[in-house]
Amino acid sequence: MSRPRRLQWELPETPPPKHPVRDTVLVYGVLAMIVVGVAWATGGAVGKAALVALGFFAIASGWNAYRWRVKAKAAARREAGDGTILP
Repeated sequence: MSRPRRLQWELPETPPPKHPVRDTVLVYGVLAMIVVGVAWATGGAVGKAALVALGFFAIASGWNAYRWRVKAKAAARREAGDGTILP
């Protein structure tokens, strides 16, 4: 009888992208343009759609930049390894 395998519950460590904030801003910019394009194609209020898309873009991009900064600081703390909190 063979030994049972253990499940690995953790994701493998992958290096972060070179430009994570730029990449996410591009994705959210495209999504915002799709929102405006759908409003235009369906005959909706393009002005309102543009305001909604702009709000979505600003909030999503800001939140994502904040999260990348938190992840970078956590990685720097792990690399330091001595438990000190870096600025």
